[in-house]
Amino acid sequence: MYMFKYILKRLGLMIMTFSIIMIMCFVLIKLLPIVIDVKIGEDANIIRNQLIARGYYDPIPVQFFNYMKRIVLDGDWGIGVNLAEYRNMPVWDVFVKKLPPTVLINVYSSLIAVPIGIALGIFAALKKNKWQDHAISTSVMIFISVPSFVYAFLVQYLLCFKLQLFPTTMYGGYDYFAWSMFLSMLPSVISLSFGSVTRYARFTRAELTEVLTSEFMLLARTKGLTKKQATTRHALRNAMVPIFPMIIGEFISVLGGSLVIEKIFSVPGVGGLYLSAINSSDYDFFMLLSAFYTFIGLAASILIDISYGFIDPRIRMGAK
Repeated sequence: MYMFKYILKRLGLMIMTFSIIMIMCFVLIKLLPIVIDVKIGEDANIIRNQLIARGYYDPIPVQFFNYMKRIVLDGDWGIGVNLAEYRNMPVWDVFVKKLPPTVLINVYSSLIAVPIGIALGIFAALKKNKWQDHAISTSVMIFISVPSFVYAFLVQYLLCFKLQLFPTTMYGGYDYFAWSMFLSMLPSVISLSFGSVTRYARFTRAELTEVLTSEFMLLARTKGLTKKQATTRHALRNAMVPIFPMIIGEFISVLGGSLVIEKIFSVPGVGGLYLSAINSSDYDFFMLLSAFYTFIGLAASILIDISYGFIDPRIRMGAK
């Protein structure tokens, strides 16, 4: 019952926060002048008339009411205006088409980063204050301080240009599970994995080190368990309680942080679309993608909190 009430409370707060953020984004973007970017041979008046017909020149409160009405009743998030290749196309259809590459490169990077990062963290904790621990900790501090786009340029230069192991940019098309397509994704996946590996390693080392020095570990050893048995049966299980929810949060943070990586490697995902929409002042694309990144950020915080209660039965979220 406590968990159920807690989930309802968090969902209510999430909806309220999401609504406030989206209202602020809508009002601020509508305060800017409507820019119509036309190419040679295009008529700006035709585009302007289309926008007038959809109410884009109405007062902001009227625009917001009509905007929400179209979304709720028709699933209409608007149309592209300034992005020439998506002009007059429903932004939702473009978003759905662009979403798979973004999700895939983040899933692949997590599949690489989670086992490597946790394994390095466990090894460093078991070798605490030895040269292996110092080497891993120093490497983690170096790698965690460098932005992901720096890794992207290094990967692109060394692995793609010098060694020619992978294509410089991701291939086009929709056959995302073909081997050639997978190879073209790997440079962006590797670039995203660096930061995640270091964060997993640092967090795992900190948690496992704390557990290994706990009193119940001393009690387990006095009962006759070997160090290996006490570590595998008790220490690792207790250390994983905060680590597994962190994996959820890390995946979401990587998903939101892949904007620049997608642009560097020409990944045809929503990250590059978001940056293009901002640069070209395409408001409907901006609103939909802002809603997407805001929602996944808020949803991740709820999933992390709820997962604590399911992973460790001793935790009852919402209980007094």
